[in-house]
Amino acid sequence: MGPDGYDIVPALLDGRQVLRVRKNGQVIADCLSVEAVARHVDLADLCEVIPLPRRVADRWAAVP
Repeated sequence: MGPDGYDIVPALLDGRQVLRVRKNGQVIADCLSVEAVARHVDLADLCEVIPLPRRVADRWAAVP
């Protein structure tokens, strides 16, 4: 995830894996290399977003 709504996600295009550059959900480019991604966004500004598992509410916590 980068500033200004940019994100880079893996995708398949004609059977090849590409790096899809999106801005605010809209596809900007499908890149075959990291160098190609760097033409669209500064790589130093990107950070990895790791989704954490949802926490299950402790049903006994509210019991006195």
